[in-house]
Amino acid sequence: MNLGVQADPLAAPDGNRRWLLSGVDLGSTPWWGVSRSLLERFLTRSPFGMAVLDTDLRYVWTNITLDRMAGVSNEARLGRRMSEVLPRLAPGAFEAQMEQVLHTGVPVLDFEYHGYTPADPGREHAFSTSVFRLDDVQGRVMGVCYMGVDVTDRWRARERLALLSESGGRIGSTLDISRTAQELTDVAVPRMADLVLVDLLDSALEGEELRPLPRHGVPPLRRVAQRSLEEGYPEAVVAVGEPSGYGPSSPFVRCLVEGRAIIEPTLSPADAHWLAEDTLRTDAVLAFGLRSLMVVPLRARGTVLGVTVFVRRERAEPFDQDDLRLAEEFVARAALCMDNALRYTREHTTALTLQHSLLPHELPAIGTAEVASRYLPAHGREGVGGDWFDVIALSGARVALVVGDVVGHGINAAATMGRLRTAVHTLANLDYPPDEMLAHLDDLVLRLIDEEPDGSATAAVLGATCLYLVWDPVAQTCTIARAGHPPPALVAPDGTISFASVPAGPPLGLGWLPFESAELEITENSLLVLFTDGLVERRDQDIDVGLHELQNVLAECAGSPEEICDAVLSRLCGGPLKDDTALLVVRCHALGPDQVVSWDLPCDPAVVSEARFLTTNALTRWGLEELSFTTELIVSELVTNAIRHGTGPIQLRLIRHAGLICEVADSSSTSPHLRHARTTDEGGRGMFLISQMAQRWGTRHTNRGKIIWSEQSLPRTGSPNL
Repeated sequence: MNLGVQADPLAAPDGNRRWLLSGVDLGSTPWWGVSRSLLERFLTRSPFGMAVLDTDLRYVWTNITLDRMAGVSNEARLGRRMSEVLPRLAPGAFEAQMEQVLHTGVPVLDFEYHGYTPADPGREHAFSTSVFRLDDVQGRVMGVCYMGVDVTDRWRARERLALLSESGGRIGSTLDISRTAQELTDVAVPRMADLVLVDLLDSALEGEELRPLPRHGVPPLRRVAQRSLEEGYPEAVVAVGEPSGYGPSSPFVRCLVEGRAIIEPTLSPADAHWLAEDTLRTDAVLAFGLRSLMVVPLRARGTVLGVTVFVRRERAEPFDQDDLRLAEEFVARAALCMDNALRYTREHTTALTLQHSLLPHELPAIGTAEVASRYLPAHGREGVGGDWFDVIALSGARVALVVGDVVGHGINAAATMGRLRTAVHTLANLDYPPDEMLAHLDDLVLRLIDEEPDGSATAAVLGATCLYLVWDPVAQTCTIARAGHPPPALVAPDGTISFASVPAGPPLGLGWLPFESAELEITENSLLVLFTDGLVERRDQDIDVGLHELQNVLAECAGSPEEICDAVLSRLCGGPLKDDTALLVVRCHALGPDQVVSWDLPCDPAVVSEARFLTTNALTRWGLEELSFTTELIVSELVTNAIRHGTGPIQLRLIRHAGLICEVADSSSTSPHLRHARTTDEGGRGMFLISQMAQRWGTRHTNRGKIIWSEQSLPRTGSPNL
């Protein structure tokens, strides 16, 4: 049997249009021979809601299934449009679809819309509807017919999946815990709730290791993020950054302590007894019409970080178990992101603490070098790196200036930086020239790589850079060597700015090229600027651009090294840094001829008495008669040692600076060693006596031999008599 549907208009006494809906066997029986009651019984029992509308889109007929779905009877619909009958069921969008079908004749299949119906006004429903046009046998347009089915469960499941998918992409975009909390509220409002609050424990915000919560008392919670559809709430209760102030019996504290979610479908003072002890929130519930509450713990790796509060105000539908499962799912994702942020914060804090503990806490006060320094860690995920600097006092009133950069970021980079800085201090105390010092440091890096075959130190040590500079205020020279590091900037007293021409050695750990040094003449009040590549290098620009900007800043600013440091960083490091930065600014001061005296002596034992005489006269002119006895003894021993064990001419030099320095140079490369002479030994006590009378002493090698030096502290009452 081939059944068809025929719709024909009927005349009515009241003037309203009525329709005859008929079914016919298109194969054999004419449509007017089919019983109307049979057709109506067939359509009434259909599982689909069905309706016929005229060309004005006014209802002509509906079946009982549609009446039951919407909660509106057929009599209430007749002669009225859908927007008049169901104003909360997205009538505009669906009527636009029916208008399109009415004019084009092209059916619309599975069009979905959602809203509220009189049958269930407190719960949002979704419907899938198909629309087709009704034509008579002559082809005239009579109206439209639509058939629909309730797909609320399918629609809700799809919405939940979409919300979960969106939360995975939007929550946790950074390692900032406050930003992650705000992203959670942005995702949940308005699709999940009308108001969302995130409160975290103070210990979590401070980056401390979280501990189990006590079973009694109110843990300290603080508002971190909030979002609402309405202005004024929740700011009227608690602002971001303030303590949450929950009562001990509130669902927020119970959720936090018990570690389980809590739903209060009806939020009113009569039903929620905890509101009796919280008048501020009671007033807010009444003033803003809050209706339903859900509190979900922020739990990650077995530890509760805080709570997330969901509130519905505009929706009459209370929270249910499906809402709870959805909330727990994406709150768990947010909690994991927050825990990652906390772990990063703790690691970042540890690395920063380690970095600061390994850097110089206070630069030494050196009269020949006015020094200022800065260190800035990188922002964001990069965190603390391995940039470092140092100022080391050397013998002969000289100063070693060091900057270095370790590859990578984090605790491993900071620890590697500490190892290299310690090694540089040790090598500097041995008074190696800059190129030899870098060669020894390169050997150390290679040894560190070999000692750790698992590669844990290779990434940080291999490729580290270093610049080592020695300023000699007596000769007014600067000896520089660098291992893959940018050269220092030199600002002359007349304002001329240049970058020191120093051979670029390979980074540390490669070991296949030698290091070379360069010696520059430096005048009084010249400025040396040492820096790491984080100051001048950016990912979106060439390093030459940064060097040019640094040159411009140095040309514009004048003042103390501290002021120059501030000016350079404010111009070149104004935004977030992708790499950490170390900066060292040094103003050089030379020693004048009234602070240094020297004599060339023949290699003759008779000259020892003359050396003592010359020393005594110099100390008298400087007003240091108190040091005459010890200094004469030191000079006598050093000159005698040079005559006995050295060759060639001897030079005696006295330097009055922070201390009294005595130097004896000869052409021999043999270094004396401190030893304890036996009672029967005739010699071997000279260096032991010097070590007892001098504050410190040592040997440094030069191109023409060696220099044995000693340094004594100046008397506090001593004053120069020049």
